[in-house]
Amino acid sequence: MSHFNDFNNPQVAALPGHLKQFIVDQHYEHYTPIDHAVWRYVMRQNYSYLKDVAYYPYIPGLQKAGLTIEHIPNLQEMNDALGKIGWGAVTVDGFIPPAAFMEYQAYRVLVIAADIRQLKHIEYTPAPDIIHESAGHAPIIADKDYHEYLSYFGSIGAKAMFSAQDFELYEAIRALSILKEMPDADEEEIIKAEELVTYCQENMGEPSEMALLSRLHWWTVEYGLIGTLEEPKIYGAGLLSSIGESSTCMQRHIEKLWYTIDAVKYSYDITKPQPQLFVTPDFQNLINVLEEFADTMSFRKGGAYGLNKAVESKNTCTAVYSSGLQVSGTITDFKTGADGKPNFIKTTGPTALAVNNKQLKGHGKDYHKDGFSSPVGKLKGSSVALEDFSGEDLNAAGIVNGNRAELFFESGITVNGVVKNVLSADGKICLITFDKVTVTDKDGAVLFDPAWGVYDMAVGEKIVSVFCGAADREAYETIVYKSKTETHHAVHDHKTKELHRLYQQVRNCRINHGDYGFLGNVWQQLQKDHHDDWLCALEILEILDHEKVDLPLATEIKYFLEQKGSTEPEYGKLISDGFYLIKHPVEQKLVV
Repeated sequence: MSHFNDFNNPQVAALPGHLKQFIVDQHYEHYTPIDHAVWRYVMRQNYSYLKDVAYYPYIPGLQKAGLTIEHIPNLQEMNDALGKIGWGAVTVDGFIPPAAFMEYQAYRVLVIAADIRQLKHIEYTPAPDIIHESAGHAPIIADKDYHEYLSYFGSIGAKAMFSAQDFELYEAIRALSILKEMPDADEEEIIKAEELVTYCQENMGEPSEMALLSRLHWWTVEYGLIGTLEEPKIYGAGLLSSIGESSTCMQRHIEKLWYTIDAVKYSYDITKPQPQLFVTPDFQNLINVLEEFADTMSFRKGGAYGLNKAVESKNTCTAVYSSGLQVSGTITDFKTGADGKPNFIKTTGPTALAVNNKQLKGHGKDYHKDGFSSPVGKLKGSSVALEDFSGEDLNAAGIVNGNRAELFFESGITVNGVVKNVLSADGKICLITFDKVTVTDKDGAVLFDPAWGVYDMAVGEKIVSVFCGAADREAYETIVYKSKTETHHAVHDHKTKELHRLYQQVRNCRINHGDYGFLGNVWQQLQKDHHDDWLCALEILEILDHEKVDLPLATEIKYFLEQKGSTEPEYGKLISDGFYLIKHPVEQKLVV
């Protein structure tokens, strides 16, 4: 993307570079008249049905999010509206990695898949699409307690440890969702892709923090209910954007449980309706449960627990010393003392040092390209931690520039070398640089040899936090992971383009109150060349009924649709719901 469009929205403008690279242009002109008809059908269904079962701000929320019933929203309209409540929106290409998704939430930016579901998947699609993202997520964002939860969830999710298996599952789900949205996908390929997702789900091993958090996200943000167990309302976007499941989920046989920390024990399958749903009494409870879970995470626990998770993760992680120094890289090893506390850590490959999430000058991953290792803990016989040494303490310990110093740690690690520099930040010493240095452990094994050059020793009594990703993501990640599978973009044949034209003519007729007699020609064309279509026929019937014109034509179309509904059961509910909407038209006051 050569230019970056921030839609004059401060939240979008504030996005860091490593997140901007997932953004794609919306290409509004690619939406076809059928796409707009699909949007309109789902929005009218939602509006008609959800006004009774959705959490109360849903309908005003649609307006606050800049959405209308009549056409697919463009990003500028959404950003103008969302900007008023301190949020923004961008379009991306299908599923993006979970950690990036979380970070967008932390920046208060809604991530919207630019594509829209095909007509044949109008009730539900496993692929993220603009209906799900905007009609599902956006309307509830106007609720202050809810959007506080969403951005707080993002900031915690962005620190969650994820495993190699999480990534394999993400790739498998992305590939399957793309295949399912291809008009001409090979059935065998879909079966293979489904098997791969199942295999990944069954071989996740111990679920990572990210996997557990994604369950909390699923049971709240995507499939959450609010209120009482007997009379809950929907706020989850997965339910709000699925015209099928939003009605079935309220049935008695779907178990409703109170939402507590126990929800992390329930895994989910994105391809099937949910067997149970969780009800929160209010949005504050969501924050309380999240807080309870965050207390179990490495970024809050630190120590050997966190380092262990980082080693298992095999991804870039950050270990934070009590001095405030942040070491970002692939943590491959650490040692603990008799008390179980870490006394030495080691990274392999490019590593960067930072304080307050800002990389230290001269300590990027180019400089520490072969890894980094350092003791953790106190010096022997010292009651004060090294990070809290005063100038006098440093002199007494011989830690003076140009002087050879010998430091004995409680762990038995010894550092002997010439002091080059002592670096402090926020009143704490966080890094001491040595020349001509030898570092040995308690058994005399060499941990650093003078021949290896300059030695930067991290300072800190303990490891207070360990989290996934780099501390200064901007400086560390020039290019983040990008998926290998591209979403599919249809090329329309002549026949499909002709069908688009028919849909457009009906749309023009409805909006401009045009020549209703012309609808008979459109119907004839549909009968001749597009016998499979039901939605365009329904739209013609809607106009004829509302304008009270051409009763014989209306009767003929209604008969055709009734026959189609009974002989092709997959269309039965869609068509009868369409009839319902004709008789109970949606209040057009929503249309901005």
